[in-house]
Amino acid sequence: MRVAIVVPTLNEEATIANTLPAALAALGPPAAGGELVVSDGGSADRTVEIARTLGVRVVTGPAGRGGQLNRGAAATSAEILLFLHADTTLPAGALAAIRDAISGAAIGGAFLMRFDDGRPLLRLGAWLINLRTRATRLPLGDQAHFVTRAAFSQLGGYRDWPILEDLDFAWRLRRHGSTAILQQRVTTGARRFIELGVARTVATNWLIWLLFVAGVPPRRLARLYNQAR
Repeated sequence: MRVAIVVPTLNEEATIANTLPAALAALGPPAAGGELVVSDGGSADRTVEIARTLGVRVVTGPAGRGGQLNRGAAATSAEILLFLHADTTLPAGALAAIRDAISGAAIGGAFLMRFDDGRPLLRLGAWLINLRTRATRLPLGDQAHFVTRAAFSQLGGYRDWPILEDLDFAWRLRRHGSTAILQQRVTTGARRFIELGVARTVATNWLIWLLFVAGVPPRRLARLYNQAR
C-alpha cells in the first residue's frame, strides 16, 4: 500500500528544512510510490521556495488547516494518507507500522508523541497527552493522523474550521471504524508550550475541548484560544 504524506504550512521556513527531508527519507526511493505534498496557506516567508528546492510538490490556497489538509489529500493518489504537521518528525519504521495497522483492519489512527525538548515539565506534558490518547483514542493533529483514502473520502475529510478540526476528525474516524494508536512516538515542537507555559497551555487546551464537547461552536472557541495566547 502506497502512502502519501501531506504537510500543511504557513510561514514554516524554520521547521520544514528538517521535517521535509525526514519525511522524504521515510517514504523511501521514488520507486516505492510514496508521495509528499506541502499544502501551503499563503506563506510570506521562504516556505514554498524551500519545499520546491527539495523537490517537494506544493499546492496553495487559503489559510486554514482543515482546508489545507483536504487540498493536499486531493493532490495525491496513494491508498493511505498521513497528515504531518510542519514541526513534527516521524519515528523510525513509521510507515511500516502504519501499513501493519491498516492490514490488521484499522481504518486509521495516529502515534503517541514526545516533545523535542526534554525538560521535566514537557516530559510530564507528553505523558499526560499520551495517557489521554490511550484513554480516549482521540489523537490530535500533531500526533500524525493516518487514514485510508476510502475512509477519508467517506467522512468527507476534515472540517474547514479555524480550530479543533483534528479532534473532530479523530472523533468521527473512531465512530466510523477501528482505529489504532501506535506505540512509536512522533517528535513534535514544544515552542508553543515553552512560550505560553506548559501548565497554561494544557489548561487552555482542556478548557477548549470541554467547551467543544459541550457544544460551543469552533469559531467562538478560536477567539478564546487566540485570547489565551
